Amino acid sequence: MNKAVPKNENREPLVRIARRDSVSPGKKIGIRAASIVLALILDALFIVVVTGLNPLAVYAEIFKATFGTGLRFMWMLRDMAALLCIGVALAPAFKMRFWNIGAEGQVLMGGFATAMCMMFLGQKLPTPVLFLVMVIASLAAGALWSFFPAFFKANWNTNETLFTLMMNYVAIQIVAYATNILRGQASSLGTINMGSKIGWFPKLFGYDFTLNILIVAVLTAAMYVYLKYTKHGYEIAVVGESEKTARYAGIDVKKVTIRTLLLSGAICGLCGFIIVAGNKHTISTNTAGGDGFTAIIVAWLAKFNTFYMALISFLLIFLEKGAGQIASTYGLNEYISDIISGIILFCILGSEFFLNYRMIWRHREEKGGAAE
Repeated sequence: MNKAVPKNENREPLVRIARRDSVSPGKKIGIRAASIVLALILDALFIVVVTGLNPLAVYAEIFKATFGTGLRFMWMLRDMAALLCIGVALAPAFKMRFWNIGAEGQVLMGGFATAMCMMFLGQKLPTPVLFLVMVIASLAAGALWSFFPAFFKANWNTNETLFTLMMNYVAIQIVAYATNILRGQASSLGTINMGSKIGWFPKLFGYDFTLNILIVAVLTAAMYVYLKYTKHGYEIAVVGESEKTARYAGIDVKKVTIRTLLLSGAICGLCGFIIVAGNKHTISTNTAGGDGFTAIIVAWLAKFNTFYMALISFLLIFLEKGAGQIASTYGLNEYISDIISGIILFCILGSEFFLNYRMIWRHREEKGGAAE
């Protein structure tokens, strides 16, 4: 005989998840601050249990890695500029919902074009003309590397994620092949124009990478204005929301797709230019250093706002420098130091869930001993 189910028995789940309509600025700050506090607590437990070190001393070393000296701080800004530049380049493509995973290859091709100009035109052109040619070559190389996936996506709706990802490997093989020929019997290509420093950025305020920081700062502000206040930025936003709506509004989706990816690739190529001419002064398959993939996190967390990208880029470089510092200071395995910084990043990434969703708990009211 079946038992009768009480009419007022609550069959709702203990907790439900619902998308938030909006979050106040104060609550956003509170959620992110709570995620950082949680990360520091979890890191402290990990440090004590695994290494037996004083967590406060470890945190002090992480801080010292960036702010210990003026030179360390400038190194942080240099590396942050490269990461931020790629994030800025990805912003228009991602806002259009074109998932450009090919920034690594586009940066590499821009750097490769710059290096070739330095090697083969350095002795033939005046310095101002050489720099102009280097800029144009890097912009063109990066734009060309993004044109192919954009063209195929616009005309035949190919998968841009796979296409742009595979273009990275093509770029790596081209650079590997060229550098193997150019280096001859040497073990590496080495520093380009080491003696003459032709094609190197001039020193400003005592550093030869100050121009890197200034260029990226200007790009960050310019991209913010472009996306928020121009007609092209409006078209990008509409296409990203709905291609059908964009077509109904008279927007040429194919044209916007190709134009936006050319811009994205060109800025990635320009990043290759500032890395080669303003920092590494050489070219190799590791010139981009993985920043093309890390910048995806930067762009996504910032919701394509370039000023937020600056803060996130700072955080990621700060953690990277800190991981290296504690590994060298305490002789830790590099993986342990990466775990410490990874816990912080994981908690910050996790806070995005609570910014976008809310948890609704089942409320019980006692009525005759039954929960409603």
